[in-house]
Amino acid sequence: MTSTEDSGAHALPGSFRELDALCGVHYEMPPSVDAFWGRYARAHVDYATAVLGDKEAAKKVVRSLYTQLALNWDAILLEEGGPEAYVWRALKLRVETHARMAVAPAGDGCRGAASAHDRTTAVHDAVRATLGAMRSRLADADSPLGLYTAIATLPVRQFDVVILNYVLGYTIGRVADIMGISAGTVRFHRRQARKHLAAKLGINLGDDEEKE
Repeated sequence: MTSTEDSGAHALPGSFRELDALCGVHYEMPPSVDAFWGRYARAHVDYATAVLGDKEAAKKVVRSLYTQLALNWDAILLEEGGPEAYVWRALKLRVETHARMAVAPAGDGCRGAASAHDRTTAVHDAVRATLGAMRSRLADADSPLGLYTAIATLPVRQFDVVILNYVLGYTIGRVADIMGISAGTVRFHRRQARKHLAAKLGINLGDDEEKE
């Protein structure tokens, strides 16, 4: 069983071999898959939870993702950019698909709206609390809705870097590892995101201090 800081995250199984989705499937788990689970599962659940605002939904998304990985691991190892970059793209696709399904009209239309509101509120709260530390005039800033709207308009990679680095607190090096890109690329996207948010909200974000 893998034992790392990411194991057992958010009540997920401590080892990938324990995934319910693979019960009954005759498959010899490559040690590298279990190791990958131990290193990245927590970060993947953290990101999915931040975007979806629903920890249980996030765990389901990640469990489904890792089931796919286990059954296609040899091919994934050959993907351009390495398995980290591939898995990050696959995670985002599943999160976005889940989000779209959650806000689809359901019956009288109220259920989907409530899910969207709950999810948005959760992200507002996280963003308001964490981005407050990097802005000099929080009291003069827009409402949480305006703040989230500004973040939501960021290009994809800038959005991911803001969520992972500022909202979830991962270091630049760890963000690079999770996304399968270089630390320099993470820093570039973070600088661009800060410029975008400062212009959008009309505030001074101060110095771009490193979180290493």
